[in-house]
Parts: sequence; C-alpha cells; structure tokens
Amino acid sequence: MGQLNSMDLPEAGTSAPSATAPTKSRWWLWILAFAVIALGGGYYYTSRNASPVADAAAPGAPGKGKGGSGAGGPVVPVVVAAAQRGDLPVYFNGLGTVTAFNTVTVRSRVDGQLISVAFKEGQFVHEGDLLAQIDPRPFQVQLEQALGQLAKDQAQRKDAEVNLERYKLLFTEGVIPQQQLDTQGALVGQFDGAIESDRSQIDNAKLQLTYSRITAPISGRIGLRLVDAGNIVHATDANGLLVITQLQPISVIFSLPQDQLPDVMAKLHGGAQLTVDAYDRDDTAKIASGKLTTIDNQIDLTTGTYKLKSMFANTDNVLFPNQFVNVHLLVDTKHDLTIVPTAAIQRGPQGTYVYAVAKDPAGKDSIAKIYPVTIAQTTGNSAGLSAGLNPGDAVVIDGQDKLQDGTRINPSTSTGGNGGGRNSAASPSPALAAPQPGSPSKARAGGSPK
Repeated sequence: MGQLNSMDLPEAGTSAPSATAPTKSRWWLWILAFAVIALGGGYYYTSRNASPVADAAAPGAPGKGKGGSGAGGPVVPVVVAAAQRGDLPVYFNGLGTVTAFNTVTVRSRVDGQLISVAFKEGQFVHEGDLLAQIDPRPFQVQLEQALGQLAKDQAQRKDAEVNLERYKLLFTEGVIPQQQLDTQGALVGQFDGAIESDRSQIDNAKLQLTYSRITAPISGRIGLRLVDAGNIVHATDANGLLVITQLQPISVIFSLPQDQLPDVMAKLHGGAQLTVDAYDRDDTAKIASGKLTTIDNQIDLTTGTYKLKSMFANTDNVLFPNQFVNVHLLVDTKHDLTIVPTAAIQRGPQGTYVYAVAKDPAGKDSIAKIYPVTIAQTTGNSAGLSAGLNPGDAVVIDGQDKLQDGTRINPSTSTGGNGGGRNSAASPSPALAAPQPGSPSKARAGGSPK
C-alpha cells in the first residue's frame, strides 16, 4: 500500500470541513441556471408563435398579404379592358389665339353733327348696312351751289359760242381781224373749263352727301359704340365711331415646335388638307373644326417654334377674337394597331409592359401575366401597340400596384370607359375572365420586366 502524505492528513487539533459549506457558498449558481432555463423557454415559445405570422407576410405565401402569387396567394380584384384593333390619329398639339380676318374701325370721312345711330351694340351687320347718319344739309347746300354755278357757266358759254359763229362770218367778210376771232374762241374754251370745274364740284358735293351716310364696310359683329348721337365728329378723329370684327370665317394662329415642321411641310407639299381642331382652355371640350391654310415663313428664335394659320367657318359663332384655344393638328393616322387604354401601360427597367389576363397552369383561376409591348402611338387616353398584344386580349387598367407576375386576380370590367377601376362592375365579365384564342399566353417574345 502506498504511503500517506503528511499533507493529506489534517493537523492535530483541527476538525474536518463541514459538508454544507459548498452548498451555502454557491447558491447564486443555482439561481443563474434557473434564469437561463426560463429565458430559453420564453424565446422558444415566442419564436413558435411568430413563425405563422412571418410565413403569412412572406411574398407568395398563403393568406391576405399584398402581392401574393401562385395557387395559394390571395385573389386581387382588378379592372380590365379588352384590346381592340383599329386606327389611331397622330396629332400635333399647340397653343393658339383666335384672330379675326378683318377688323375695321369705322370713322367719319366728313365733318358734321352725328344726328342718328342706326345700329345696336353687339349687332351683326352685313356689308352696306346703314350705321350712322351725319347732318347732310351743309353738303346739300354745296351741291345746289355747284349746280347753280354750272347753269350760269353753261349759259355764258352758249352766248360766247353764238358770238364766235358771228365773228367767223365777219372775219370771212374782212370786217374783223383774226385776233378778235381767236379771242372769242378762247373765251368759249374758258367757259368749257369752268363747266368741267362746276361738274367736279357737283360730284364732290354728292360724294360728301354719300359720306354723311355711314355704312358697314364689311360684314361682322359691332362692338361698343364709341360716339353718341348729337356729337360733332370730324374726319381727323382718332377713336372713330365703332369697330366691326369679322367672325365668319375666322382664323386661329397657333405655334408648334420646329422639330415638327418637316412633317407638316411634307403633308402640305403633297396637297393634303390638314384638319385643325380647336379645344377649350382646359383642353377637354372640342369647340370647332377647321383647315390649315398656311405656315409662317420663319421660325421664332426666342421660342424655337413656328406659326401656323388655320381657317374656321364659325357658323355658330363659338370662336371669338383674341380667344385662347388649344389646337390639335391632325397630321397622320396610324393603321392596324392594337389599342388599349393608356392606364394599362406600365414602365420598368426593361421597358414598357402590361398585365394581361391569363389562366393558371391548372386552367381554373385567372392570373395576371406580364407581357412586354411596343408603343407605336399615344393619343389622348388610348395607346396604340405594334407588338406584344392581340386584339381581344384583356389587360389590367386598375390595380396593377398589387400585382406580380402570376398573381391570382378577379377581373371586372370598367363602367367608366378607359379610366380607372373605381367605377368597376360588381362581377367579372365572362369574356374577360379568360384570354381569347391567340391571346397573351401564345407566343410572346422577350422576358418579363422586373
């Protein structure tokens, strides 16, 4: 047996350590162990309860989360519209001002008192209608004086002519010299000149009488009266009596960017008669339609635009001089396009695309599929596509923000035209629930934009 080491034996007079001392000195270790166990159990319980919530919120997971897709995702209500085959016009839009072809300030051509006004403010008059009358009596007196002077000169000429015939006989008999005969002939010529002067005075007096009766030089609408009856008017007055503005026909002068000039010039040189539509200030209601007549001969350097002039019949007087209008110039028409509402067009890093209605692989539910499209022309609320869709395809026009490629949808048609789906019908249209034959599910080129 081994030897006992003196270090292992207790010294004499000392007692062995008590068995309860380690337990009393390490009681805090037991408290720490129990705390760790409690925290671990709480963490385990919380993580188990949070897992279903996280799974439901994850994209593509079942439940009511936004943007879910696949067979287990939520059904998103959307508004759809059918693509149609048709033609789409190409318009150049500009700002224009209605301008009268003729504006005349009517003035008096003689001096006198304005004794009557034969028009009403705002009245439409025709060329030659009586507008005002200036006192004609002074001009009538001048006419009578001229007529009297003419009669006097004609009588004197007759007497001089009779004497000339006598002098001719006396000259042939040698009674009077040649000088006296020539003097009498010259006297007859003087009376001829006086008679011509008298006749011109008569014509002038008649002309003054004509000017005292003021008539409309053009057909048009009269503005506000500038002078009242009873006033003395003069031919040199600056303001005039009234202003007449021609309304039928009427012109609209508008501007377009210089980049659009070649297209317009090409149409005009080809003999095309381009249609011009005038819209109201808000560019929502069409006012009238006319024809383009001419283009200005230079481009404005300050704005980079050029001016164009169009003519409108304006039979209903809806256009008014100096009125501001929005002008739509029809330049061309794109044929055989697939037309969809502009609300259906979406844009992403890979270009333009639309959400079209298709069937899931099981053929039961409607889903949204992304298809790239090529836009050939956009006019108003319609977009013409040259590739990407077929006529009859149903495209989503409202609710795209909740969609992903393959999201289950509940399509319904819009009751408000090509607008959003806030006025959508309560139930989906059977014709739009599934794509038509040859619809988006068949032979689409290109990948789907992210």
